[in-house]
Amino acid sequence: MMAEKQIQRTAYTHADPYVTIDGSIIRELMHPAVHGNSYLSLAEARVPPGSSTILHMHGVTEEVYHIISGSGFMILGEDKFEIGNGDTICIPPGTAHKVENFSGAELVILCCCVPAYSHEDTYLLENIFS
Repeated sequence: MMAEKQIQRTAYTHADPYVTIDGSIIRELMHPAVHGNSYLSLAEARVPPGSSTILHMHGVTEEVYHIISGSGFMILGEDKFEIGNGDTICIPPGTAHKVENFSGAELVILCCCVPAYSHEDTYLLENIFS
């Protein structure tokens, strides 16, 4: 007899926010270390008005950002460009990146990472480029 597959589900209200080392306010919506899924993590990031994340990169993690609301700038490698509601950006491993919120509203981003996000794979670069 096959084992019954467990449903992996997260209620938003049970995903407590925390601040990552790049300065984002994150809610882990799905993460292998917490929810038992296999490879990726999905989080909601919030960047308050007038603030930014710290320039950083991930050694092995590929990220995809999807902008839910708000607007700002994205620094991605050597490029800087405007981002806003509905935009989706792929961040390859080893690529410096940063988000700046210039609007009067919170910038809300869905972040998908493969392999899953970890502090150990996050390298702050702000002092190198500042």
